[in-house]
Amino acid sequence: MALALGSAGPTTLLSAEPTTADPVAAANALSQAFRNAAEKATASVVVVRSETKAQNVTSKGGQNRGENPFRGTPFEDFFRDGMPEGFSPRGGSPSRSGVGSGVIVDAAGIVLTNNHVVEGADEVTIELSDGREFKAVDIKTDPDSDLAVVRLANAEDLPTAALGNSDELVIGDWVLAIGNPFELETTVSAGIISAKGRELGRIRRAKFLQTDAAINPGNSGGPLVNLSGEVVGINTAIASNSGAYQGIGFAIPINQARWVSEQLIKSGSVQRGYLGVSIAQLSADMAAKLGSPGQKGVLVTEVMSDTPAAVAGVQDLDVVISFDGTPVDSPRSLQEVVERSSIGKAHDVVVLRDGKEVTVSVQVKALPEQFGMQQRGRGIAPGGEETFYTKPFGIEVRDKSSVAQDAYDGFEGVLVDRVDPDGLAAEGGLVPGVLIRKVGKTSVSSIDEFEAAIQGETPEGGIVLQIRTPRGNAVILLKKEV
Repeated sequence: MALALGSAGPTTLLSAEPTTADPVAAANALSQAFRNAAEKATASVVVVRSETKAQNVTSKGGQNRGENPFRGTPFEDFFRDGMPEGFSPRGGSPSRSGVGSGVIVDAAGIVLTNNHVVEGADEVTIELSDGREFKAVDIKTDPDSDLAVVRLANAEDLPTAALGNSDELVIGDWVLAIGNPFELETTVSAGIISAKGRELGRIRRAKFLQTDAAINPGNSGGPLVNLSGEVVGINTAIASNSGAYQGIGFAIPINQARWVSEQLIKSGSVQRGYLGVSIAQLSADMAAKLGSPGQKGVLVTEVMSDTPAAVAGVQDLDVVISFDGTPVDSPRSLQEVVERSSIGKAHDVVVLRDGKEVTVSVQVKALPEQFGMQQRGRGIAPGGEETFYTKPFGIEVRDKSSVAQDAYDGFEGVLVDRVDPDGLAAEGGLVPGVLIRKVGKTSVSSIDEFEAAIQGETPEGGIVLQIRTPRGNAVILLKKEV
């Protein structure tokens, strides 16, 4: 049947039944792509078996070795594969064995897997897809990224995985998860990339790919591959109410895993560059206040003393626009480009300062251990000291007193004593007990200095407050909507 349109001029015929490709042929083509990818990748996927003596083993730093890296988070009970059977997530004695997955990245016998699969093991055995077994003779780990490399004894000419480029992944791309869930060796499942840049648990230096490819206990350390059979991620965790697959899995991007593993293979540890700043996402209001067009860049909330950033002249309330020519638009993107930068070399950092672009040269150094890790203190109760109250901003402050176990020991500022429930301070999220360290770029250590700093400021123009809470530093803008 056809439909004729138009009465003047040539007749145009439109088909009422649109032509479509054969759905069976299309499905078969996709199936063939899955088959090809699985065939290319499975030979390099291994079973990682760990044996641990039946005693409580403590690693350097006092943490229980083999500890679930997601302990204390919503993921603690969801994913504990790679932990020895009977493992207690509360720090109990490890039991005898555990099973995870891994992928061969070097024909001479180098396996990439998760740190939590092998950490604390007294003996690790690697079983190849063809049945051969090898003992691990050396294991190097990076707990910050939950990655590890295992060197095998007397191994050569092993099948190796092709590594892809995880930066090229797009949400919706097909992927395959390969591993040994529930000790079912070389299991392949299919799904898509559901999201990128996920953060979870205690893995401080990994930004995860999210996938709905079935990942279960035993998949940890195995590869996530694209339809070309290239590894694009290392399967690491799931979110689940049952401890098994519920459609949400996480994998470490292979570009990050490759960067970490190359350092572990070469030197046995991972060196990360750092600037020495506290940073935050730039909000629309803060961008307008600081003159950042298009809300681009990353806000510097604090420059720590004796750090590369401090030496280079980076300032509080600078907005970092780019690092070595690479634009940055989130704290995560800045962190990643800095930590992978060349250590000991100068790097150009473009910042927006007082509405103008300024380029500073920063000599990046290696991140010291435990840098920036500070314990939380107890909250500070309001006292009876003299206070200063500003009604336009709805805030009352007092001098910081010397209190036992002061949460802000070593920091100067004035304490928020009270906020008006309907005032600007309350709207901005300010609460009693917070320490105000600076008004704009002006440090304040007394109520007199605070009063002088806000002199002439108006709610319509707004003020930027650099504050500190027991959780760390932050910057807030108090500004009246007009």
